[in-house]
Amino acid sequence: MNADIQILDSRYAWTRLAVSLLIAMVGNVGMWSIIVVMPAMQVEFGVDRAAASLPYTMTMVGFAIGNFGIGRIVDRFGISTALCGAAMLIATATGLAAISPSVVVLAGLQILIGFGTAASFGPLIADVSLWFVRRRGIAVAITASGNYLSGAIWPVILAGILANQGWRVVYLVLAVVTIVTVIPLALLLRRRVPLAARVHADTLSSARAGAAGIPPRTLMLMLGLAGVGCCVAMSMPQVHIVSYCVDLGYGPAVGSQMLSLMLLGGVVSRLISGLMSDWLGGVRTLLIGSTLQCLALFFYLPSGGLTSLYVVSLIFGLAQGGIVPSYAVIVREYMPSQEAGRRVGFVLMSTIAGMALGGWMSGWIYDLTGSYQMAFLNGIAWNALNIGIMALILTRTRTREPQLA
Repeated sequence: MNADIQILDSRYAWTRLAVSLLIAMVGNVGMWSIIVVMPAMQVEFGVDRAAASLPYTMTMVGFAIGNFGIGRIVDRFGISTALCGAAMLIATATGLAAISPSVVVLAGLQILIGFGTAASFGPLIADVSLWFVRRRGIAVAITASGNYLSGAIWPVILAGILANQGWRVVYLVLAVVTIVTVIPLALLLRRRVPLAARVHADTLSSARAGAAGIPPRTLMLMLGLAGVGCCVAMSMPQVHIVSYCVDLGYGPAVGSQMLSLMLLGGVVSRLISGLMSDWLGGVRTLLIGSTLQCLALFFYLPSGGLTSLYVVSLIFGLAQGGIVPSYAVIVREYMPSQEAGRRVGFVLMSTIAGMALGGWMSGWIYDLTGSYQMAFLNGIAWNALNIGIMALILTRTRTREPQLA
C-alpha cells in the first residue's frame, strides 16, 4: 500500500513526465503550423483575412472537442491508447490537407488535425497530474510547456521549408514526423496509476473542495467562462502576429521569429507559474497571470516598430504562459482523479474555444477596420471578464477560510 502511494512524485513519475514533454513538443505542432502557413495559403487561394483565419479557427474547434472527448477516452483506456490513435489521425488528416483544393476543404481537415492534436495537451496534462501531489503544479506546467516549445521551435523550422518548397510540403513533412515519433513514445506510457495512489490524492482533493464552498459543477462552469475570456485575449497576438508583421512590411519570417520569442517567454512563464501554484495555489497563480496578460496587451497598442514589437512579444509571452496550466491545477486541486480527464478536458476545451473565437474575431475586426488596433482592445475587454471571474472565486474561497478552523 505504501509503495503504491510512494509512486506519486517518484523518480518514475519524473521519467514519465520527460516522455510526456517530448510527446507534447511533437504532438502539438498541428495547432502552430496553420499559423505559419496562413499568409501563403491566403495568397494561393485568394481569400480575405477572415477566410484565411477559418482553418485556424476550425483547428481550434477540433482541438477543443478533442480535449474533452479524448479526455474521456483517457479516463477509461489510458493515455497510451489515446495518443497512438491520435497520431494516426493527425498523420492521415495532415497528408490529405497537403492536397487541399480550397480553403473550405482545408478547414474541414483542420478540424481532424485539431482533434488529434488535443491528445497531446489536456488529456496528457490530466494523465501527468495523476502521478504528482506535492509537485503537481510544476509537473503540469512542464507538460503544458511542450505546447509552447512546439510553437517556439517548429515555426522557425517550418519557415525555411515554407520559403523553399511551399506550405503543402510543410504538411507532408509533419505527417511523417508525427507517426515516427509520437507512437513509439506513447507506448512507454502504458502503466496506469495504482488505486491506492488515486485514493490518497482524492482524499486531499476532497478536503480542498469542502474548504472552497463552491459546488464542483459550478466551479467548472465558472472556470470554463473564465477560460473563454482569457483566451480570446490571448489569441490576438498568438494567431495574428505573423499576419500583423506582414501588414507592417516586416515579412512572415520576422513574424515567425516573434511568435517563437513569444512562446519561449511562455515556456519560462509556465515553469515559474508551476512553481508558484505549488506555493500559492492555482487560483491565485491564474489571477496574477491574467492581470499581467492584460497589461501586456495594452503595450501592443502604441507598438509598431520592429524592436518594440520584439520586446512586447517577449513581455506578452512572459505574462500569459502560466494561465492555461493553472486551470488544470485548479481542477485537480478540487476534483476527483477518476474524473480528471473529462474535467480538465472540459475546462481546457473552453480555453481553446476562446482561442478559436478570438482568432476568427480578430480577423473579422481587421476586415472591418483595416487594422488590428480594435482587435487588441477587444482582447483587453475579454481579459477583464476573466479577471473578474477569478477574483470572485478567490474572494469566495478566502471569505470561507475562517470557518474552517
